Amino acid sequence: MLHKYNTYRKTLLTMLLVLVISSASFAQKGGFGVPNLQKYDQKLFHFGFSIGYNLFDFNLKNNAYYPASDSLLVINTKPVSGFSLGIVTDLRIWKYFDLRFIPGLSFGERVLTYQFANRVKEDDKQRRVESVYLDLPLLFKIKSSRMHNVRVYVIGGVQYSLDLISNQKKQSKRPNEMLVKLNQNDVQGQVGFGLDFYCTYFKLTTEVKMSFGMLNLLVPEHHLYTSNITSVKSKTLQVSIIFE
Repeated sequence: MLHKYNTYRKTLLTMLLVLVISSASFAQKGGFGVPNLQKYDQKLFHFGFSIGYNLFDFNLKNNAYYPASDSLLVINTKPVSGFSLGIVTDLRIWKYFDLRFIPGLSFGERVLTYQFANRVKEDDKQRRVESVYLDLPLLFKIKSSRMHNVRVYVIGGVQYSLDLISNQKKQSKRPNEMLVKLNQNDVQGQVGFGLDFYCTYFKLTTEVKMSFGMLNLLVPEHHLYTSNITSVKSKTLQVSIIFE
């Protein structure tokens, strides 16, 4: 558990440091002279694309009333890195408000780790769940006043995700294989922040965003790897670079 939070902390601190350094460098270089793209924010629509780094994880809720197994002691999750690609459509609602739709694909996996009292094979100590999500987020972007060629913003909204390779209906190929199956449909709440940099010919954005699943994804089955769990919800840290 401690390793998981250290991973999140290191990733978030690294990206915050990158954002601060980038902002300071950009402000220093572009702090004088005529601002770039002065009429950019007057347009009704903006389009672009995004490239993102993801850290996929789960929020687990254990079954306190299920009879404890003699061998299974603890169930944990381990965050795993992935990446995403998206197409940006931005609608200007008001001077400081935008509505953003960024359909895209996210690639990654999540890992459940099991600690047993007795000796078991290494392959039996964890269950991997791979996913390729079709993401459909609808987000509100609240912007600050422009500071020469830099603008700060916060973002929030909801996202529907469809797992294109879901194992929800997958059948085990081996007689003794026990899979952790997840529903292919998910809905998440999203919050984040970022920096817009107005370059000479385009706008570059760096963004940090967290997604918290609202649906229980677990497909209940009666075996050792799922009977002790009542709820599995998605959790994702995403860091994106956006070109508009």
